[in-house]
Amino acid sequence: MEVAYFFCTFAGNVHFTNMMQAQNPFFEPFTTPHGTLPFDRIAVGHYEPAIREGMARQNEEIETIINNPEPATFQNTVLALEKSGRLLQQAENVFGNLLSAETNDAMQELAQKLMPLLDEHANNIGLNEKLFARVKAVYEHRQAEGLTAEQLKLVEETYDGFIRNGVNLPEADKVKYRELSQKLSLLTLQFSENNLKETNDYLLVLKDEAQLEGLPQSALEAAAETAREKQVEGWAFTLQAPSYMPFMTYAKSRDLRKELYMAYNTKCTHDNACNNLDIVKELVNTRLAIAQLLGYKDYASYKLERRMAQNSGNVYQLLNQLLDAYKPTALRELAEVQALAREEQGEDFTLMPWDWSYYSQKLKDRKFNLNDEMLRPYFELENVKKGIFGLATRLYGITFKKNPDISVYHKDVEAYEVFDKDGSYLAVLYTDFYPREGKRSGAWMTSYKEQWIDEETGENSRPHVSLVMNFTKPTQDKPALLTFSEVETFLHEFGHSLHGMFANTTYASLSGTNVYWDFVELPSQIMENFATEKDFLHTFARHYQTGELIPDELVQRIKDSANFNAAYACLRQVSFGLLDMAWYTRTTPFEGDVRTYEKQAWAPAQVLPDVPEACMSVQFSHIFAGGYSAGYYSYKWAEVLDADAFSLFQERGIFNTDVAASFRENILSKGGTEPPMELYKRFRGQEPTIDALLTRNGIKK
Repeated sequence: MEVAYFFCTFAGNVHFTNMMQAQNPFFEPFTTPHGTLPFDRIAVGHYEPAIREGMARQNEEIETIINNPEPATFQNTVLALEKSGRLLQQAENVFGNLLSAETNDAMQELAQKLMPLLDEHANNIGLNEKLFARVKAVYEHRQAEGLTAEQLKLVEETYDGFIRNGVNLPEADKVKYRELSQKLSLLTLQFSENNLKETNDYLLVLKDEAQLEGLPQSALEAAAETAREKQVEGWAFTLQAPSYMPFMTYAKSRDLRKELYMAYNTKCTHDNACNNLDIVKELVNTRLAIAQLLGYKDYASYKLERRMAQNSGNVYQLLNQLLDAYKPTALRELAEVQALAREEQGEDFTLMPWDWSYYSQKLKDRKFNLNDEMLRPYFELENVKKGIFGLATRLYGITFKKNPDISVYHKDVEAYEVFDKDGSYLAVLYTDFYPREGKRSGAWMTSYKEQWIDEETGENSRPHVSLVMNFTKPTQDKPALLTFSEVETFLHEFGHSLHGMFANTTYASLSGTNVYWDFVELPSQIMENFATEKDFLHTFARHYQTGELIPDELVQRIKDSANFNAAYACLRQVSFGLLDMAWYTRTTPFEGDVRTYEKQAWAPAQVLPDVPEACMSVQFSHIFAGGYSAGYYSYKWAEVLDADAFSLFQERGIFNTDVAASFRENILSKGGTEPPMELYKRFRGQEPTIDALLTRNGIKK
């Protein structure tokens, strides 16, 4: 396809160009249900021609805006810019999403080639002084145009976007900005590829059954299945969460737990091509250089200007507030687990990080008689899907219908049509549940198509949303049986999908999850609250073999244990927040040792002994290759919001449709059209406080 595009760049080859475009699905209208992507027709070779053509078309659209002889208006400038680049957005979006969900060597090689081109194209627009002059003219006269509140918001966001991307920089600094932004895009790509490769390259193969002592049958079956897939004898364990977590929780062999722990926590630190230690330094320093070039003292100041938190002082205030509130309880939790370990191992036993999950589970069993293996039979994936979809039906009246005619990008993916309470089409939802080598770890929601409203026709173009997770896989003998934590993760990501599916704004750039990062987790985290509610669990949690409803006694144990080691879990999140802020509140380039700096940064929130070789930063994709740089605190920030917000459901009934309708109207449908605190207060009637979270976690009685 590269050769074909080479010919397409020359005038006089129009026929050849048209022929190649006809063979590329991106160049024609999709004759698919709801205009969904024809994944079955998209090949790796289609991306580059579509992206190059998309850039060329957007360049023409930008020139039309700039050369318009009429005075700049909202319609002919800001709205025209908003609508530009549709082909490019579509091709780039699909490529970027699949680079995370279903990548391969060819995709990664192409990404290295395309990233600089895409970055240059974005900078050509963002640094275009003639284009900005027209945007600025609209901005300065925005009150005189009689614009709607949403139109005003789009004008302000567009104007601020140019400013924050360096359009007012001197010419020499613009050149520097281009160099830095291109470097940043390549570094983030390399960081992610190294992390994925290190994860995929590790395999712990055990052949002696004695080494498997303590592991539940589900873990053994999964390990045997992995061994078959990898064509090795025995049982194979990977660094993917559904394999790693059960091993760390149940394997009796301390040596093997340590081996697996060290493999996981030293990823990307080894003396090989996947080492991310220097890349971390370069990422930190490149982001700092960009921020200071734009006139900010540090990268956090640049990022937080467009967040609810506003500045690093407010972030640290939250993190320190949580640290003060939770650390005394976390130390008591640690002492309890340590005491149990010493009962078994002797008084001189020192609890290490690779012991925490193992002895914590033993203590949980002792205190609550509860573990994942008791719950798995009641959380068969198909039933969990019915339960979570059913929750959305009960709250919002929406329904889900699987449509096998909608093309998907992998055989494990399913596509659903989603219908609103009046029966009208609302969205398409893709679900992708299982780990594989082409998928990065973790769980996320993304969109293949945003929602927007055509102002001329009034047509509401509905979104296509995707949920991507890495859950326990089915085996030859059993369906996928989830852990309780995986059920919570499903609820979390499904909350993000509701934010996308209920989007109802005029402009795509303000639609759905296009909100401040420290607000985006509210719709997801509020859904996790339902996981411990008996009335919700009783709608779906049935034994996959007998059909027996989950016993009330077991549900009560889930509720009773909900705050088990909650303070330790909170400190873990706080430690990540402290690490993130330490990297991005720097005002000078970093030239030190990454491990040493990391350990100093999060020391106030650490309660377990340090492991010198371990390093989180080199695999911390959220803050180095994702959207959470100077933003990891968002999870705890939004947890304050979600605890406060869910208390309204608790007051009026967890299935209260009036509360749900208000949440949909004031939070889920509005996207980024209004300041998030205003939206929150409109729903809740007040600003949030930390009290609801402290009460939920049992810290405050």
